[in-house]
Amino acid sequence: MSLDLEKNHLNLGRRHLLALGGASLAACALPVRASDAWPAKPIRIIAGQAPGSSNDSTARALADYLAQKLGVPVVVENKPGGSGMIAADAVARSSPDGYTLLLSLHSQLAQAPVLLKKPPVNTDKDLVPIAAMGVGPVIGVVNKDFPAQTLEQVIAYSKKKPVNVGNYSVGSGWQLMLAQLAKDTGGQFNVVNYKGTGAMLMDLYAGTIDMGAGSLAGMGAGLDKGATKPVVITVGEKSRRLPGIPRWVDAGFKGPAYEDLAECNMLFAPAGTSPDVVRRLADLAALSANDSPRIKAVRETLHEEGPVLTGEELKKFIERTWPSYRRLTRELNLVVD
Repeated sequence: MSLDLEKNHLNLGRRHLLALGGASLAACALPVRASDAWPAKPIRIIAGQAPGSSNDSTARALADYLAQKLGVPVVVENKPGGSGMIAADAVARSSPDGYTLLLSLHSQLAQAPVLLKKPPVNTDKDLVPIAAMGVGPVIGVVNKDFPAQTLEQVIAYSKKKPVNVGNYSVGSGWQLMLAQLAKDTGGQFNVVNYKGTGAMLMDLYAGTIDMGAGSLAGMGAGLDKGATKPVVITVGEKSRRLPGIPRWVDAGFKGPAYEDLAECNMLFAPAGTSPDVVRRLADLAALSANDSPRIKAVRETLHEEGPVLTGEELKKFIERTWPSYRRLTRELNLVVD
């Protein structure tokens, strides 16, 4: 019962006043859900990749939208490295109160149980998936001065000399594809691992490595400047941004490594977070695709046209893709200490 209502009854008899006070105490004793007052302070989004990646640009656009809708500051903190586990561990260990969230490449969390000998996080139990935002086409590119300028030429070159290939994340779908490609063709691919797309691109532009891959958020500038040339769409459908560039299947490569390894940026909360908070964040993430100019701009840069996955659709996506990542990792004997 409210204080105003108590004041309106000050003229009641002692018995009624005592009864009223007892009712007020009983009301005060009722449990209050953690989500009732949420959010009441700033929210942090821990991004698993470095600036210059689709992960970072998505995190910052989403933070801007959430801040507008929730009325509290939402800040982004980048914690790249450790196959995504530095960021994941920071969030998993935080209080499940809705104030610390993770935006990670989902492939890293799918990979962790089989890629890492001692993962610090049980990605199936310690984190709650909220929403998944696609990264558009993921493309393999070569340095402008590399002798091989098509996928066919790259494969032919790799059979004679090793191709030095940059990888934005240990155990990524790109790395699994390269391992499978080497098995299928007899090619040689020396994988160089980086903590995100930005650092990899510096070496790719300089010619320190021959080839790399990533979303259009990271790779687009190099393509526009002519510093790199696309040779294959590794994830996603054909794009008007990449006329004539084949997907793996167009080049004759089929199977789980070439067809099942979808990529996305996935939003998580620590296990134990209020379902009401998770639901509210999921709803806002879904709405942002059409309601946020900044999110729309990121999606246009990525050439991403798919829906934001939440709820049952998100659950089905995880059930379909995570086992493929783990099975291929085991089959290709990829392990990180």
